[in-house]
Amino acid sequence: MKKTFGIIGAGNIGQTVAKHLVKAGYGVTLSNSTGPDSLKDITASLGAGATAGTPEDAAKADIVLLALPWSAVSALGSLTDWKDKVVIDATNAFISYAPDFRVADLGGRASSEVVAAQLPGARLVKAFNTLYFKILALSPEEAGGRRVLFYSGNDAAAKKEVSDVIESLGFASIDLGDLATGSKLQEPKNAVATLNLIKL
Repeated sequence: MKKTFGIIGAGNIGQTVAKHLVKAGYGVTLSNSTGPDSLKDITASLGAGATAGTPEDAAKADIVLLALPWSAVSALGSLTDWKDKVVIDATNAFISYAPDFRVADLGGRASSEVVAAQLPGARLVKAFNTLYFKILALSPEEAGGRRVLFYSGNDAAAKKEVSDVIESLGFASIDLGDLATGSKLQEPKNAVATLNLIKL
């Protein structure tokens, strides 16, 4: 049986990943800070595999994807017991958006390390955060190859699980290593941010 997904944050990235997941046959609970009623039209457009819920509902899924603003990350710890939960961190540490897109000063730590510290015991993998959502929304198959999605994390089994999901959506997955090194490469203005690669 396929894993279920809970997505916390229903903006551009959350909706885009949900669309790919539902198309691939996964059950998805989409949530935001304003409540399930605000998401009914969105989940209806995604198809039968999508439901609207609260962040608490989303946190009960087999795999939880974080696609919420950086300012909301600090409130995640109390949602559930995160021990052994596979969490995909698609957040970026923006403290302002267009036109300057400023990122938080985290004292040299990777943003995913900061997120992981908020979720004690979670098996966190950084993924789905590097592509502009309109690029991510395109078919994974292009020019005879597959669009690349990067991932990184400290838990080998969790990384394998996330890699398998990425591949099941039709993308090509590339492992960048641990959070301290790999997830930094994925952060805004760093090496693989916005890089749209096709693996032939």
